Amino acid sequence: LLILGASLFFGHASEISAFSQMYNALQDSTIAGAIASSILSTLFALALLASGQNSTITGTLTGQIVMEGFLHLRLPQWLIRIGTRIFALLPVIIVAVLFGHQEKTLDQLLVYSQVFLSIALPFSIFPLIYLTSKKSLMGEFTNAKWNTILGYAVSIILTILNIKLLFDIF
Repeated sequence: LLILGASLFFGHASEISAFSQMYNALQDSTIAGAIASSILSTLFALALLASGQNSTITGTLTGQIVMEGFLHLRLPQWLIRIGTRIFALLPVIIVAVLFGHQEKTLDQLLVYSQVFLSIALPFSIFPLIYLTSKKSLMGEFTNAKWNTILGYAVSIILTILNIKLLFDIF
């Protein structure tokens, strides 16, 4: 989505800095050109929805594995999925109902949700690299030394960039 948006709107005189502006710009032939249509903007919205669902599903499955493996807590899969979805969607639904008429507020909600995900990333990636580099835990599937070093290096760079993002946003 990011690459497509950048290639379509790069160098254009209009400033497009919010999801709602991009949605509207995809319908405007003076901005998006011959491909502009309500179908294109709807596809953009569906792609954002699919991206959000992918994140939610990943979180749901991760939570299920953690509960089963580390906590030895076994619940029916449908209950875990419903609980996780309600926990994830309820705040968004409340904000959408209360502030749905304010596009800027909804755009900020999308940005802040991505900032939150970037804050959470180091808390999962560093333990993941550590655990997958332990021979006693992974056996023959242990990360190679170069893979572990590269993983830590990339993770440190991402963490530094995420900290910078926090200072830029707030």
